[in-house]
Amino acid sequence: MKLALGSVLLTDLYELTMLQAYFDAGMNETASFELFVRGLPKERNFLMAAGLEQVLEYLEQLRFTPDELSSLSKTGRFSTPFIRSLEHLRFTGDVDAMREGTIFFPDEPIIRVTAPMREAQLIESRLMNLAHYETVVASKAARCVLAAPDKLLVDFGLRRAHGAEAAWLSARASFLAGFSGTATLAAGLAFGIPIYGTMAHSYVLAHDDEAHAFEQFARSQPENATLLIDTYDTEEAARKIVALAPRLAKDGISLRGVRLDSGDLGEHARRVRGILDAGGLRDVTIFASGNLDEHRLRQLFDDQAPIDGFGVGTRMNTSADAPYLDCAYKLVEYADEPRRKRSEGKASWPGRKAVYRLTGPNGVMAGDWVTLAREKRDGEPLLEAVMRGGKRCGEPVTLQAAREHARRALRALPSAQRTLDVDEPYPVAISDGLRELARRLDEGRKG
Repeated sequence: MKLALGSVLLTDLYELTMLQAYFDAGMNETASFELFVRGLPKERNFLMAAGLEQVLEYLEQLRFTPDELSSLSKTGRFSTPFIRSLEHLRFTGDVDAMREGTIFFPDEPIIRVTAPMREAQLIESRLMNLAHYETVVASKAARCVLAAPDKLLVDFGLRRAHGAEAAWLSARASFLAGFSGTATLAAGLAFGIPIYGTMAHSYVLAHDDEAHAFEQFARSQPENATLLIDTYDTEEAARKIVALAPRLAKDGISLRGVRLDSGDLGEHARRVRGILDAGGLRDVTIFASGNLDEHRLRQLFDDQAPIDGFGVGTRMNTSADAPYLDCAYKLVEYADEPRRKRSEGKASWPGRKAVYRLTGPNGVMAGDWVTLAREKRDGEPLLEAVMRGGKRCGEPVTLQAAREHARRALRALPSAQRTLDVDEPYPVAISDGLRELARRLDEGRKG
């Protein structure tokens, strides 16, 4: 059987074996699960929530096809009555979540699912898969945005992304975080992200003469001619472009930019800028790529390298320095009773929770509270109702709206979180009510 990415069987086996056991025991009371991160990677001082739209789409489409049920039956692990009970399973629960683009920290739930137990349990693996990956990429991309403010940033990560879905979703997550666009055509068309592209070294190598290659490409792409100039000698190629420009101008063709992809990008950019300016090509931009990340971007920015934009790929799309988060999707309430995991090093806070954010008079984030959902605190509540009874609460939030929310969130970051170095932790307080509930459960008393 060939399975699509949207298949409900794209999950861990234990989700289904637990559902069989719940079915056998007649357990399907209302359960609440919360997705949160236990701790920040040492290379991060904040995270940015992303992937909620894909989670909601997954929940809306959740169902077992006849072929999937047949495949489950053939494993021999599941009873016929249980298989039949899945025929009409749909997600009928509630979801509360932080908006995409929201900055968050450890112990703060970013998604809460409240639904009949088997619905809330079944979705665990795929929900984590979707929200985790886009959050990882958005958090890395946001650091790149902070490192190179007001620069053109383009996602260049398709070819080294970990699979097609990763390339697709990383283009979305990076644009949400503030990137200007993507080179991944399908993602740009699907999500309405601006598309950017230049040329490869192979195009130049296929021609006997570099200048002829430049001219041919410019004539083929007269409205979008950005030329890659480091196949041979970078500065000599810049001189060839100066010589070519008047000939193209006679036919109404203006070069848009040049791209650097190797060597000392800052030094090459200075030399190329000088050559272009001396040749009257002050409007031709310089675009750079080549194993860039936020640290390299910050260095080039601080050195005032005359580079107008950057293509950022591998290190961003794979979040190379922090490729995963220690995240969890834990049961916090079942059948109206709070639940708490107490495993060594992995204890979780019990009960449905809320997160409130305090803001200083200058609009800068000042601290967060994690409380029980029934508690009220001053500040902005970060968890919002996004689904009730399996139906969305209103129209889907557009990617552009999420991007604007992320822009405002980054602008509100304290200075300690804006730096690329991990300086001082952001203050997140656990309420007395939540601590007291945990203490009572630890003593064996009901909440």
